Amino acid sequence: MKKTFTPAAAAIILALQPLPALAHPHIFAEARLEVVADAGKITEVRNVWRFDDVFSSSVLLDFDKNTNLKLDPDELKEIADTIRTSTGDYDYFTFITDNGNPVKLAVPEVFNVDFKDNQLLVFFVVKPQTAVPLKGKLSFGIYDPTFYTSIDFAKDGDLATEGDGFGACKRQVIRPDPDAVMAQNQNMMTEAFFNNPGGSDMGKLFATRLEVSC
Repeated sequence: MKKTFTPAAAAIILALQPLPALAHPHIFAEARLEVVADAGKITEVRNVWRFDDVFSSSVLLDFDKNTNLKLDPDELKEIADTIRTSTGDYDYFTFITDNGNPVKLAVPEVFNVDFKDNQLLVFFVVKPQTAVPLKGKLSFGIYDPTFYTSIDFAKDGDLATEGDGFGACKRQVIRPDPDAVMAQNQNMMTEAFFNNPGGSDMGKLFATRLEVSC
């Protein structure tokens, strides 16, 4: 049977697709990111996303199949499955670099959603395919490469570390200046970029990130 997507499901998927002339966000979320280490190695990254009221309301309207004005467990599961599938091609919007090298991520085992105070909440855990040693310079962040969804952190404390091994490391939250990023990357600001922002890695340059140096 052919899968039919509701408007909200389509919006979730569209948020992850390279769209013409859409190099600015249409969906907004605040995030919390916790980097967890054990025995001197990064073992997992925990993510919490809280979406804006407008997008959250559209999700409620489209996934509330029994029209009881709330999202029941089966409806929440459908949303979770849709987001996990849609973000899979984009590493779940989560990036980790190990001394400048991208770290490959495993498929999340834990992926849940909830709806509280009229906002959609997404909770999930990603793990490196291979545990990453706490050595050298590591970077952690969240970004949508298509620029359709803006996911950011309200305060620096929303990028946190937990577990053994961080005591000897220096931690710093980096919030890039968009004007400076654009000025330094003028050669990438082409018509092709604005027509297909997902075709470049520019989004990572704008993303708030946690840098850990050990």
